[in-house]
Order: sequence, then structure tokens, then C-alpha cells
Amino acid sequence: MKKSYSGYLYIILCTLIFSMVEVVLKMISGVFHPLQITALRFFIGGLVLLPFALRSIRAHKAHFFWEDARFFALLGLLFVCVAMTIYQMAVTYTKASVVAIIFSCNPIFVTLFAYLILHEKIRKNHIIALIIELSAVLIIIDPLHTQLSPVGVAMSIISALLFAIYSVLGKKRAAHFGGIAVTCFCSLFGSVELILILLFARTQIGVRLFTTLHLDLYCNVPLFTGIPLSALPWLLYIGAINTGIGFVCHMLAMEKTSAQEASLIFFLKPILAPIFALIFLKERLTLNIIIGIVCFLIGSGIAIIPGLVEQKKKLRNLR
Repeated sequence: MKKSYSGYLYIILCTLIFSMVEVVLKMISGVFHPLQITALRFFIGGLVLLPFALRSIRAHKAHFFWEDARFFALLGLLFVCVAMTIYQMAVTYTKASVVAIIFSCNPIFVTLFAYLILHEKIRKNHIIALIIELSAVLIIIDPLHTQLSPVGVAMSIISALLFAIYSVLGKKRAAHFGGIAVTCFCSLFGSVELILILLFARTQIGVRLFTTLHLDLYCNVPLFTGIPLSALPWLLYIGAINTGIGFVCHMLAMEKTSAQEASLIFFLKPILAPIFALIFLKERLTLNIIIGIVCFLIGSGIAIIPGLVEQKKKLRNLR
């Protein structure tokens, strides 16, 4: 019983940590350059995860080869340099609560991409949940009367889709090394790659190249300079607590309960994130956002509840 209760404690802790991510990123968006905060948070988070990742590798009796390094370098490029960079831009352009709700769709997107890429079984309730959650996103956006940035909303959806692809591609290595190890190495490789890209974008050749590609955003980005002391606690929170401890809690929640029960984190986040955004950012909860959250919860319930019921039946049968 203790094992189960500790698992639920990790679920609660992880939900609180993950529900504050977009709020904190929005709070510091005027202090840090979007690419700067993305590179720093995943570098710090990767370092925090490293001891847990090494322990996970030992527990799995796995060996790290050159092809694994190449895999993590490519997956880290997708994860940090593309998906999380677009995600950070989404937070900059639109409401933190909207990004949080849309990004919480990623478990359903994972199910869809696992079916398309890994040929895993997809159930009817998952398809129904996907339709309802996409409808919830449309209600929140309210395309006919929207006051939200269409760029920010589009970036939120794209980042959720890309994160789902990253999660699916990392599944096989997660079985070999453990989920924490995959997150750690992708964070470290991806953040170092982003830092190298930003350093190259400071050179004359880099400036010309990125300007020609209309990617001026990458030019002359500060990395370790211009960070006020008042922003350091937030940087440490978003790097060490969210990107580091948050993912550890997520993995421990899955280990001590189940993947189905741990998915409750993304069921609860759309409720808590808008409340935190209201408290800390004074983001108003409009009627369409409230209706969208309700629809989203219905969709998530349809996706999660059948798996939980089936799991409890199996446990009863074992007894």
C-alpha cells in the first residue's frame, strides 16, 4: 500500500510542477530571450537528471554505444532545438493558460503517432478522445471571434505534435535505458546543439545565413550575459525543478503506480494551469476557455478511464 500512496504523491507533486511551467516561462519571457531560456533550462535540467539517468542505465544493465549518442543527438535536436523552441515562442506570443491546455493534448497525440509509427494498437475511445480534445482546442481558439495570437496558437499545436513524435521515437530507447535517461541525454545533447547554433549565429557567416533564411531571431542571442539576479531563482526553478525534478517525479509516478494512472497529470494540468495563470499573470478565464477545459476533461476522461477500469479488473483477477 505504501508504494501506491507514494506514487499518488508523485502524481500530485508532478502535476503542481508541470502546471506552473507556462506561467513561469511567461513571467520571465521579458527578461530572457526565448532561445536563451530554452537552451539554459534544458542544460540545467539535463545536469540535474544525470545522476538519475546513470542509475537508470545501471539498473537496466545497458551499455552506451556510439549509435546511441548519434540517436540522442538527433532526438535532442528535434526535442530542444525544434519542439521546445517553438513551444517557448508560443508562450511568448499567446496566453500561458492556452499553451498549457493545448500542450496537454500530447498524450492523445502520442497514442496516434504510436499507432502510425510503431503500429501500436489504437482503441476506439482514443479516437473519440482525440476528436473531442481537438474540438476543445477549437472552442478555446474561437476562430470567428478570437483575440488570441493565431501565430501563438499555431505554435502551441505544432510544439505539442512535435513533442508527441519525440516521445514516440524515444520509446524504444526508453525500454533499453529508462525514460529518465532518454530525457536526460536528449536534454543535454539538444541544449548543447542549440548553444552551438546560437554561437554560430553570432559569426559573420552565421548572421548572413540566418538573415537570408529570415531567422533573425537566432542572431546575437545572449547566452550567459544580461541575466539579472532577480531572475536567477526563476531560471533555477524552470531548469532544475521543472525540467529536472518534474520529469523524475513523472517517471517515479509511473513506476510506483502505472502509466495509465500517471497520465492523470495531463488530466489535472488543464484545470490547475489556468488557475495559476489567473493568480500570477491575471489572465482572464473567458467563457470559451472554461467550456474548452470542460470538453478537454471529457476527452481525457474517455481516454484514461477505460484503461484504469481494465487495470483494476486485472488486479482483482490476480487476487
